[in-house]
Amino acid sequence: MKDKLESLKALVEQKKRIVFFGGAGVSTESGIPDFRSKDGLYNQEYDYAYSPEELLSRTIFDYDKDEFFRFYRERILVKGVEPSRAHKALAKLEEKGKLTAVITQNIDGLHQAAGSRNVYELHGSVERNYCMRCRTFYSREDIERMEGVPRCSCGGFIKPDVVLYEESLNQRVIRKSIEALEEADMLIIGGTSLSVYPAAGLIDYFGGDTLVIINKSPTPYDRRADLLIEGSIGEALEFACRDI
Repeated sequence: MKDKLESLKALVEQKKRIVFFGGAGVSTESGIPDFRSKDGLYNQEYDYAYSPEELLSRTIFDYDKDEFFRFYRERILVKGVEPSRAHKALAKLEEKGKLTAVITQNIDGLHQAAGSRNVYELHGSVERNYCMRCRTFYSREDIERMEGVPRCSCGGFIKPDVVLYEESLNQRVIRKSIEALEEADMLIIGGTSLSVYPAAGLIDYFGGDTLVIINKSPTPYDRRADLLIEGSIGEALEFACRDI
C-alpha cells in the first residue's frame, strides 16, 4: 500500500492538469451515508410509504411532496458534517495549481465548503433550492426551517436543485465536465463504484495518459487504471498532496 501511495504522490507532483471524478465515498468519511453499500440509504429500514429510490424520484416529488420532504429532511439533509480529508486535499491541490476541476456525483456541497472553487455537480446540490413558479432562491437553511412542504412567498412550491430519478442532468454541467476531462493530463477517480449512468460514462472523454482509481471496492474500469488503490480515498489524497 505504501508503494502505491508513493506512486500516487509522484504522479501528482508531475502532472499539471489533474481532474478528480468522485462519488459518495468521498463524503462517507464525513459521516454522510452512501446509497448502495450494505449500510447505505438503500439498504436501511424505513417507515416511509415508498422505497428510497421511489422517494428520490420526480414522480413522488410531484404527487406526494409531504412524504418526499419528510424523507429529504430526515435522510438527505445530514446535519453537523464537515469536509473530509479528501475534500480538503483536493482543495489544496486546486490552490496549488495542480487540480483543474472536481466533477462530483455528490449533492452535499462539501467540496465548496473545503475551499474548492471549480466544482461541477452532476446531480445538483442541497445548498440550492428554487421556487418552481418565480425561481426565487432559497438556501438549505431556509428549507430546514420550514415545516411540511416548503412554499415560496409567491405561493409556488420550492424544489431542491438536485437531479431526481426521471430527470435529466444539467447540460451545461455536462459540457463543462467533458471539456475538463478532455484537457486533463491525469484523471483521479475516487469513492465511486462507477455504476450510475450517465454520470459514469463521462470518464470516457478523458484525454490524458494517466488514470488513477481509488476505491474500497472494485469498479468496471479497474483494468484500465494505470494505478489502482484499494483503500481510503481520504488517506490516499492526503498523502498525495503532502508537502506540495
